[in-house]
Amino acid sequence: MRSNGGCDFVADPQSTALARPIFWTPQVDPAAILLEASPSPSEGFHLTADELRGQARLDRDATLIQLQLRGERYDVGLTALDGNEPLAAVIPLDELTLDRLTALGRFWAAVTGRRVPPDPRMTPQRRERARQMLRAVDARQSGAIYRVVAEYLFPQHKIDTASWVGDPIREITIRLARDGMKLVRGGYRTLLRRPRRDR
Repeated sequence: MRSNGGCDFVADPQSTALARPIFWTPQVDPAAILLEASPSPSEGFHLTADELRGQARLDRDATLIQLQLRGERYDVGLTALDGNEPLAAVIPLDELTLDRLTALGRFWAAVTGRRVPPDPRMTPQRRERARQMLRAVDARQSGAIYRVVAEYLFPQHKIDTASWVGDPIREITIRLARDGMKLVRGGYRTLLRRPRRDR
């Protein structure tokens, strides 16, 4: 049952979460693309729902598909379509509008065979920090003290037990563990958004 953590669609309970297809909703992931029938026929090149469904690597139903284009994954919602109509993108106007526009630009580049700009949400620095945060959380949950965690996260830094309390690496390690717990407790969804200065 959904009330106790179940799914509203059939899922093999023997299958791990890593093996299950995941579709993000536009409310959570600004990179999820919403498409509907174009308000007016467009001239020249245009996309249709049938064309996208033909390229889908996964589909949950007729209205939700997953595409793999030029090495990038896209979750696409298709609403009220008969299949051959030209498509228009729907961009909700909310705090994630700029993120959605960036995602739509990357999707359009992939669909039209252009170079896809890098995803600004997961920079190499952000990916490395997330990795360190999760390592810190794992170590802390295994019972490691912060000094031991720091020795593994920063092996190039000589950690002196006598001066540990004033060592800047101590504060960095504590912050990594704290922020890592936020990720584990649901904050991982912030990784779906571009970094914000106020976050």
